[in-house]
Amino acid sequence: MSELASIGVVGMAVMGSNLARNFAAHGHTVAIYNRSVEKTEKVMAEHPEAGFIAARTPEELVAALAKPRRIMMMVKAGAATDATIETFAPLLEDGDILIDGGNAFYKDTQRREIALRDQGIHFVGVGVSGGEEGALNGPSIMPGGSPHSYEFLGPLLEDISAKYHGEPCCTYIGTDGAGHFVKMVHNGIEYSDMQGIGEAFSLLRAAGLSVPEISDIFREWNTGELDSYLIEITSQVLDQVDAKTGRPLVDVIVDAAGQKGTGSWTAQIALELGVDVNAVAESVFARAVSSSPELRAALRPLLAGPDRIIAVEDRAGFVEDVRQALWASKVVAYSQGLDLIRVGAQQYGWDIDVAAVARIWRAGCIIRARLLGRISDEYAANNLTNLLQAPSLVTDMAAAQDGWRRTLGRAIAAGVPVPVFSSALAYYDSARSPRLPAFLIQGQRDFFGAHTYRRIDEEGTFHTEWSGDRTETRLD
Repeated sequence: MSELASIGVVGMAVMGSNLARNFAAHGHTVAIYNRSVEKTEKVMAEHPEAGFIAARTPEELVAALAKPRRIMMMVKAGAATDATIETFAPLLEDGDILIDGGNAFYKDTQRREIALRDQGIHFVGVGVSGGEEGALNGPSIMPGGSPHSYEFLGPLLEDISAKYHGEPCCTYIGTDGAGHFVKMVHNGIEYSDMQGIGEAFSLLRAAGLSVPEISDIFREWNTGELDSYLIEITSQVLDQVDAKTGRPLVDVIVDAAGQKGTGSWTAQIALELGVDVNAVAESVFARAVSSSPELRAALRPLLAGPDRIIAVEDRAGFVEDVRQALWASKVVAYSQGLDLIRVGAQQYGWDIDVAAVARIWRAGCIIRARLLGRISDEYAANNLTNLLQAPSLVTDMAAAQDGWRRTLGRAIAAGVPVPVFSSALAYYDSARSPRLPAFLIQGQRDFFGAHTYRRIDEEGTFHTEWSGDRTETRLD
């Protein structure tokens, strides 16, 4: 073999083959391998311009790579990833780098990193966002792993990543599972963003607007502060006409949303770490109820309520209110996701630069949006605990409030479900409230379980003998 490859890609499904083509298009020699040799041969035949080195066995792939060897696995998360690791790890040497580019659960990445570290192999969990098109033309890339691994892998990933005004949408995130953790949160924010867009559509439809009219509204919104990939493609989805019926395609798509797990993981880990991500969680629950036909069929004829029609006299004013509600809810979802990253970094000892995370999300990824430039700038310029502290956003959130609240009032009165809009506002109001009813919860917990409470006027922990003379005892 005359030339050794810079990187090997394992798994020739669409994502793997597109990433391999991306590497090749940027001048890197790429060795490819698939467990099914036929798939490898198919990719070779379809893309002769890529100059791939075909490996028919794991041993051939390893032999085709320059040292330190870099192998990027693009296989199904879970058991398939473990099986691929078991195949290649015995063939690698000290200092080689094994990369998981799938949507792995970050705790699995941590486990794998520890196991391979003992063998001298650097295991890197890499979050890749942008779908099939991003994989081919430039995704947003979130690599974890050791600093050593990024020294040898980082330049390749930065090379193939999306570019925002020439700046790579790829940065070193942190050790072991940090990359997959950040990708998980990215997807959680994505869930909330998509659900919020759906709620905005439902409200506009309930006010009597047609699908083409709503498409035009989203197209207009995409020229302002809501400018984002998801808003852009929403207008395109709404433009599509069903060839069979002549109706808008969205009117013939079954209203049951699927999910692959990353949104659920975000909500679960937030519960584990004690971080409020209610806008993300409600978007996950919204998908769950949409995909529960038996439940909906059983309850729909029994549950009374308004007719989901919103009477609007000032259409332009209503549309603006909905826009403000969508934008403010989006800001809350980002604030919750970035707060989860902050707390996760503290928990696991990761040194994550939140401003840098926002920067690499500005292009390539599914949640790319104009807002991310502001977020990055605010985190870089200010010592923020939470995004809602950002000076410019404090002002704009205050300006959006009236429209946001009016939108929720109309939705509730009409019986239009808006779980993300309402949960985001509940978060906002909870954060600004001088006193929450948690004091009553602590009293109840102390009553039935002696869980103790603290006082506002004295240090220490206290317990009241509720069933006796109700005397209060200081416990420390």
